[in-house]
Amino acid sequence: MSSFPLFSGEAARTTGEVDAVFLFIVAIGLFFFFLTQGFLIYFAVRYRRRKGEPEAETPQITGSGMLEFIWVVIPSLLILAIFVVGWWGFRDLERPLPGAMEINVTARQWLWEFTYPDGRKVINELRIPVGRPVKLTMTSTDVIHGFYVPDYRLKQDVLPGRYTYLWLQPEKTGTFVIFCSQYCGTGHSAMLANLVVVTPEEFARWEKGPAEAAGGESLAHRGEELVEKSGCLACHSLDGSRKVGPTLKGLFGHQVELSDGSSVVADENYLKESIIDPGAKIVKGFPPVMPTFKGTLSDDDITAVIAYLKTLK
Repeated sequence: MSSFPLFSGEAARTTGEVDAVFLFIVAIGLFFFFLTQGFLIYFAVRYRRRKGEPEAETPQITGSGMLEFIWVVIPSLLILAIFVVGWWGFRDLERPLPGAMEINVTARQWLWEFTYPDGRKVINELRIPVGRPVKLTMTSTDVIHGFYVPDYRLKQDVLPGRYTYLWLQPEKTGTFVIFCSQYCGTGHSAMLANLVVVTPEEFARWEKGPAEAAGGESLAHRGEELVEKSGCLACHSLDGSRKVGPTLKGLFGHQVELSDGSSVVADENYLKESIIDPGAKIVKGFPPVMPTFKGTLSDDDITAVIAYLKTLK
């Protein structure tokens, strides 16, 4: 099991970038610490009043405009440099990874549940192949949790009632600890999980495990059944045709124009809100007649429905 060293080998795609920002800030801090403390010690020794010397009157000091200008410009440039280096790393952390395997993460007091595309659910163990990008779509069933992998330098809050995202790409095999970074109750310290990174061959063998481990059906297939059983197709088409409500074909990831003139991207949060509070955002050109499914569909059901909608390209 991996430890928590600061300068370990790069376990993930962005580990080195985060470490580089940290080292850059530390280097700047150390440079100015030794510079200022060095001058302080030098002036204290050089201009001390020696024994027997008469006390001299302190001369009037008018200051130096050039020195003050330099003292303002240099720190400003360094702060700008820190921002630029940090922004590069932040941009890579937040940038969606093409071809990423999507895994749903559900946090609850006090465990982590991982749901794979084939419907397989695993408690407190996230198993992924090395070198393959992964997108985690995360939500909480109770309070705020925090998905934190120290070895990857990655942390993302997990919120009840909405989805948050985390992209990662492991670069070496091994087992890494997943912590909860938000105090979430009496069992907070025990809310641990393992991130197990294996070779693609090992992951393929694991995926072909017993069918009962995967629940017998994929997440998208379960979502399709829920869409049919819940009566969604009475108002929404799957082929792009117009009905009482907008079509579901090609909906996910596209801009949706709303009745108030604004627009929104149909991501996981928009779709979940539309299912449990359909009156919150009305699509332009359609009447606000959709009933709420709050209490009818569980969070797991909604996750499955969204997984199905993603397949309707």
